[in-house]
Amino acid sequence: MKYIIMADGEGKRWKNYNGLPKHLIPIDGEPIIKRTIDQIRSIDGRGDIIITSHNESYEFEGAKRYEPESNHLEIDRFTEELIEDNICFLYGDTYYTDRCLCRISEEDCGQLSFFGNEKSIVAVKIRCGEEFRKHKNIVRDLYIQGKIDNCIGWQVYQSYAGLEIGNDKKIGKYFINISQETFDINTPEDYLKSFGSIGRQNEY
Repeated sequence: MKYIIMADGEGKRWKNYNGLPKHLIPIDGEPIIKRTIDQIRSIDGRGDIIITSHNESYEFEGAKRYEPESNHLEIDRFTEELIEDNICFLYGDTYYTDRCLCRISEEDCGQLSFFGNEKSIVAVKIRCGEEFRKHKNIVRDLYIQGKIDNCIGWQVYQSYAGLEIGNDKKIGKYFINISQETFDINTPEDYLKSFGSIGRQNEY
């Protein structure tokens, strides 16, 4: 399995809080993205790890940094040229519990599986790269044509699951529910509200 940690977004809602990109905010004394790398290494020592980012400070032992060829739309975080069979897209601004990453790594999924909860998608596991590429491009084209308002992971999931493509975060087939102990951090308020209640002993 190849793990691709997406970290090439602009982080507009983060607003460079404390002078740091949000992927480098400290969790348990280390950058959140480095924490995710270490977790993957302990769970799947044979897996390759790629960080997608144009930021040279995102060089970490145990992972390779890759600069995407295109990053015009939010959906482009799913780097087109890296899409292939047997990969897993993870989010560089997400706090993952060990239990969550273990489940993502070990889950025996079909062509595509989406992991998360009603608030956010935290991982996309891909057994068939062409199937994912097809639905990603369906969503991208609909957005460019002005037929939908957003083009992110939720809309790709809706397309694959045969749901109406829109802003509603409906959960159906091919979606694996993950505890909200795993969550993304988009704003300083997210970080300040959540970090004080998180400790290694609380990871489930």
